[in-house]
Amino acid sequence: MVDVLRDQACVVGVGETAYCRAPGSGMSTLGLMLSAARHAADDAGVSPRDIDGIVSMGAGMAEALAASLGIENLRYAASVHMGGASAVASLQTAAMAVAFGVANHVLVPVGWNGYSGRRARDLSDLGASGLPVGGTLVDYYTPFGCNAPPQWYALMCRRHMEEYGTPPEALGTISVTFRQHAQLNPRALMHGRPMTLEDYFSSPWISKPYRLLDCCLETDGAAAVIVSAAGRAERMAGRVPVYLSAVAEGHPYPADDIVNRPEFFNVGLTHAAPKAFDMAGIGPDDVDFAQIYDCFTFEVLQQLEEAGFCARGDGGKFVLESGVGLGGKLPVNTHGGLMSEAHVAGMNHIVEAVRQLRGEAGARQVDGARFGVVTGWGDFGDGALAVLRRGH
Repeated sequence: MVDVLRDQACVVGVGETAYCRAPGSGMSTLGLMLSAARHAADDAGVSPRDIDGIVSMGAGMAEALAASLGIENLRYAASVHMGGASAVASLQTAAMAVAFGVANHVLVPVGWNGYSGRRARDLSDLGASGLPVGGTLVDYYTPFGCNAPPQWYALMCRRHMEEYGTPPEALGTISVTFRQHAQLNPRALMHGRPMTLEDYFSSPWISKPYRLLDCCLETDGAAAVIVSAAGRAERMAGRVPVYLSAVAEGHPYPADDIVNRPEFFNVGLTHAAPKAFDMAGIGPDDVDFAQIYDCFTFEVLQQLEEAGFCARGDGGKFVLESGVGLGGKLPVNTHGGLMSEAHVAGMNHIVEAVRQLRGEAGARQVDGARFGVVTGWGDFGDGALAVLRRGH
């Protein structure tokens, strides 16, 4: 049963809004998602009214989207709450819906005013913020001043540096490489704003060992994909089909605490990655590129290890010696990622993967790309991994 979903669903349409910061998008979250959804429908060659399934990150959002898109027969609605792992984990839910005939075309949208709207650092009541880890944060983390993502994840990064000697140059190289990729992507917020390793080391501390340029962007925008059953996708005119060869999710134990884990570096991806690769029938060495959730630089390095692209503790060596840039052993975040394109909770990573597999990435295209991986990272280490394959 491990391969029950292998190649049973395809991503048939992708869409994005423009990405921006101040003075903001001028649109509501719903408006942003509607715009991305219409672009995805146009890309798929279907009417928005043909969509009959929606998987969203917000409770009640499916109904609002359906009403605004004119969907008269919404047959399936679900929401996934895994923070930054939600977009990739939603592909699993969408794939199950279309593979078993529950819906024909499932929309998976993500959108927010992540810069001009209410920001995570403004939340005064973390317990009521909707975070699955909110209770633990309020009781055990915030009393000691550990109340924001760069502080939570700095705990993991510092421990990795102490145990494995991971050099800060590896983190800087990740940041610089993604900024280089953004220079090849006109949609990227940091397009036209190159940076060097010297710029990285000159940026101010946020929470040691994280500097400003270890951190992702805050942006307004939305992205969306449409998932259809493989047989239906193959009959749809137009683009090369992109198959969901595998998708899996995983959760660390305990999911709501970092410092008391019996296996400190075990995260959701530790469990999800082997399952996904088994389902797809390939291994990490068969992957042509990876779009890795890059909320912070170390989380990229850790996910490279836990996904099996290198051994645990060897992430720094992999980045510095094998390379994560175009032309390296494993091109990572070819669009610039959350750090240099935009932050829409990782949905733009899926959009980029599809474009790479279609051969539509322009100057940043990975030659001959057949298999791509997309990961998600959420909360205290929830994880998801999808393997996408170019159709013949």
